[in-house]
Amino acid sequence: MNRISQLFLVSLMSGATTLGAYKLFFDSNAPFSLDKKPLTTLMNNSYNRNVGLSANVLDFTEAAEKTVHTVVHVKNVSRRTVSNPMLEYFYGYKGGQSQEQIGTGSGVIISEDGYIVTNNHVIKDASEIEITLNNKKSYKAKLIGTDSKMDIALLKIDANEKLPYTSFGDSDNVKVGEWVLAVGNPYNLTSTVTAGIVSAKARNLGDNGIQSFIQTDAAVNPGNSGGALVDTQGNLVGINTMISSMTGSYVGYSFAVPSNVTRKIVEDIMEYGNVQRGILGVEGGELNAMASKELGVNQTEGFYINKVTKDSGAEKSGLQKGDIIVKLDSQKISTFADLSGYINTKRPSDKVLVTYLRDGRTKSATVTLSKNEFFSTEFKGIELENLDAVDKKKFKLDYGVKIKSINNENLAQYTDELKGNIILSIDNVKATNVESVSKLLSKKDENQSIRLEMVNKNGEVIRIII
Repeated sequence: MNRISQLFLVSLMSGATTLGAYKLFFDSNAPFSLDKKPLTTLMNNSYNRNVGLSANVLDFTEAAEKTVHTVVHVKNVSRRTVSNPMLEYFYGYKGGQSQEQIGTGSGVIISEDGYIVTNNHVIKDASEIEITLNNKKSYKAKLIGTDSKMDIALLKIDANEKLPYTSFGDSDNVKVGEWVLAVGNPYNLTSTVTAGIVSAKARNLGDNGIQSFIQTDAAVNPGNSGGALVDTQGNLVGINTMISSMTGSYVGYSFAVPSNVTRKIVEDIMEYGNVQRGILGVEGGELNAMASKELGVNQTEGFYINKVTKDSGAEKSGLQKGDIIVKLDSQKISTFADLSGYINTKRPSDKVLVTYLRDGRTKSATVTLSKNEFFSTEFKGIELENLDAVDKKKFKLDYGVKIKSINNENLAQYTDELKGNIILSIDNVKATNVESVSKLLSKKDENQSIRLEMVNKNGEVIRIII
């Protein structure tokens, strides 16, 4: 499983290609169901040696009937220009023919007035989005906002009638082994329901933005992207996003963005117009037997702090290098996915009670989360920060990290040349944002050389070794 990130295929869950988001202003008081309902734990009361499950326990009909009417078919229409390389080579011909491409996926109605959640990759690059309800009625959809990092998009249709919708459940309360249903439109087969159990929680799939998937063995195939993962009461506990497969079809594992993360993203888009990310302000990694031995600590679970970000909430609360985070509020922290998954449900200025170990003693501190825009990291005396909207537009980039300052005496003579440059990759690994770069650099020694590919202030791509 530690190699699973090499197997999953995000885009194969849907034929959709992608679309840039645009922002709409709307009434934030529109009906919108965000009520949490307790999940029911199903238990067999039989104490006989022959263990069996009753028909009532395995009856998913009510949850299925409730959900199929709230899951929609999403059609993504995009256009691209196809050129003729032979004409370009021999005659310098730069023209081309515009071709229409169609991708499909699923979505979930989350309010009676027509708000729909789906995956970002389902609607990415779309010039037109069409929604078809379970009753075969079709509507043009507006894109309200997206979160490409978490692969979530929010759409809106005007149906002029109250629509059935799925209420959010509490994904934190979902238990491993609990029955769940996956509802979607695989291979354009509408209203398909499959059942399985939660195989794992807080699944970390490597360098992908989402670090806290719900893993299930409910059958999910291309076209299921953006569909609902619900509990046996029909409450939304996840948005089906990807599969692990070497063939492109389901082979046993599927993954969903937890409903608590999805819900927070939707609320942010509706209230602020974009996603608000809170930052704890620590760098490091999860503990295991090998890491604990190298670090000389007895604890084999938790998040080991290797560095505390300057001026962050973590620094102000007194957290230090060498502390081991074992709990955030009431949430146990055993892995990095546990930590990132919980923080992804929070916003800047939210307060989090951090329980940690220092020198074998349990301590706690209340940390006020920082804003993502001000999060930076430093390596080899080079301070890096995320790109802002101005840089992205100027250089036509949607990823990269910017060199904020140079604090390395050996590089002082190159300060003017390097400051403001945008790093695209480090040792051939894409520099998506400061968070991913911090994770990459935390594994490298300060004395180790690194290869940087970057765009300078003139828009030229250069490569250097530091």
